[in-house]
Amino acid sequence: MIRLNKRQFMLGSAGTVLAAAMPWSANAQRKNIMVLASNVDIPNFDPHVATGYAPQWLFRNTYDALVRVVGTPPETKPGLAKSWTRSDDGKTYVFELDERAVFHDGTPVTAKDVEYSFARLLRVKQGPAWMVSGILDETSVKATGERTVTFTLLKPFAPLLSVLPWMFVVNSAVVEANLGSDDGQSYLLANIAGSGAFTIGRARPGDLYELIRAKDDWHQGGNIDGVIWKIVRETATTRLMLQRGDIQFALELYAEDMEALKDMPKVVRIMEPDYRSFSIKMNTARGPLADKNLRKAISYAYNYQAMLEAAGQAELMQGPLPTGMFGHAEDLEVYRHNMEKAKEYLAKSEHKDGGFTLSISHAAGYENQRRWCLILLEALKALNIELDIRPLVWPDIVAMAKSPDTMTDFYSIFQSANYADPDNTVFAGYHSSRNGQWQNPVYNNPDADRLIDAARAEVDTEKRAALYKELQEVLVDDAPDIFGVMELRKFAMRDNVQNYEFCPVAANTFEVWPLSLA
Repeated sequence: MIRLNKRQFMLGSAGTVLAAAMPWSANAQRKNIMVLASNVDIPNFDPHVATGYAPQWLFRNTYDALVRVVGTPPETKPGLAKSWTRSDDGKTYVFELDERAVFHDGTPVTAKDVEYSFARLLRVKQGPAWMVSGILDETSVKATGERTVTFTLLKPFAPLLSVLPWMFVVNSAVVEANLGSDDGQSYLLANIAGSGAFTIGRARPGDLYELIRAKDDWHQGGNIDGVIWKIVRETATTRLMLQRGDIQFALELYAEDMEALKDMPKVVRIMEPDYRSFSIKMNTARGPLADKNLRKAISYAYNYQAMLEAAGQAELMQGPLPTGMFGHAEDLEVYRHNMEKAKEYLAKSEHKDGGFTLSISHAAGYENQRRWCLILLEALKALNIELDIRPLVWPDIVAMAKSPDTMTDFYSIFQSANYADPDNTVFAGYHSSRNGQWQNPVYNNPDADRLIDAARAEVDTEKRAALYKELQEVLVDDAPDIFGVMELRKFAMRDNVQNYEFCPVAANTFEVWPLSLA
C-alpha cells in the first residue's frame, strides 16, 4: 500500500480555454488543479452506458454510488449510503442515505433517485448492468423512505457490495427533463447529472477533459479545485511533462518509463500488484479462428517467454483468472510455447496449410501491446499465416467490438477487476450475455455460461471454488484467448500529491477529491 503525505458541457469549446497570457500547466499549478496524463479518451458521459477505465474515472469523480471501494486490501466504505444492513438469507439489503448528499444543482439525493437510477440502468442494459444481470430487475430497488433504499435480490449474490461502487446515481429530475426518445442517453452522452465532487468543464476529445470542484461540494477531504485529464499519446512526452511539473500524475507507463523515472527529482514511482490482466482474444464467431483446433495451434505457437520479457515487471497468466484471486486453479494445465503441438493441432484444423492473413487490433499508444502483437506475428509466420496489425483509438475499439463482422480476428485488451471476485473476470470476459461489449465481443459457450451462472449464485465457498475450477478447464480447452500476462501497475506522480492510496481494484480510476496538492 502507498500512502503519501456546474457548468454545461461544451464540446470543443474554446470559450473557457486557459488564461491567454499563461500556459495551461502553469495556470493549473496556481489554482490547485491536478493534471493527469492518459492516452485514453472519454467517449461517453452516461454512467449507465459507457464502459472502460477512462469513463469510470470520470464517473467516480462526477457521480456517487451507494458505496465506495478503498485501499489495499480493498474495503467497502460509505458513499451515498452512510450505513446498511443485510438479511440472514443474503437476499435483502437496506441502505440509509447520507443526509448531506446533494446533486450539482443543490437538490438533495433521495431514495427515489436511487430507485430511478437502478431501474434505468437495468432498463438500458448497458454499462455496468452486466454485474447485476439476473440478480436485480427493474423492480428490485425501492425507496422505502425519504432516504431509505431496500434491495430485494432475485437470488443470493455474495459480491453485491463489491459491485455497487460502479452503480452511479443520477439526478432523476434532470434526466426526466431531458428524456427524449432514448431514456436520456442523448443528453447524458455529453452532460453530467450527478452529485460527485466535480462537475464537467471543457471537454475537447483527443486533447483534454476538465473537471471543476462542485459548488457547495458535500464530500469532505482534499484541496483540489479542479482536474484536467490530459490526453498524451507518447510516454516519453508524459515523462518530460512529469519532470517539468506540467502534470501531477501519469498513467499507462511501462517498464522503461519506470527505469527512466528512477532518480528523477520530485517524482514518486508507484509499482503495485493488482488484478489487471492482458489477453489476446480471438474471433471465435467468424473467420478462420472459429476453428477450435486452429486456436489451439496458435496458443501453442505463441512465445510466452518473449511476451514476459517484453512486459518488464510482470508474470504470466495461468489461465483466465488472475493468479491469487479466489477460485484460481493452481494446477491448471495451460498453453506454453510448443511448436510440435502447434503443428499437431494445425494439421487437425480446416486451415492446415495456412497461406492466409489474419488481423489484430491494439490500443494506439500502448507500446507493450504493439510488442506483443509483433510476437504473435512471428508465431504465425511459423504456421504460414500472415498478420495485419492495426492500432486503434479506444472509441474505435469499443465500436469494433459490437459485432463479429466488425471485430478483427484477434483483439488485444487489458482487463481490470472492478471487484475482487472471479465473477468479475469471467462474467465480463466469457459470458455470452456480454457479447458486443469490449470485454467479450463474441465468445459464446453454453457450458461456460452454465458454470458462470451457477458460481455467481452459489454462496457456499467450497462449491463456488469447484465450479470455477471446472469453468477454467472448459475455457482453457476451448482456447478463446491467448492468456497473457499480469503486469504490476506502473504510475508516477509528483511528490507534492498528498493522501494518495493505491487500491488494486480498478487502480487507474482513482478518486481525486480526497487528494491534496502541497
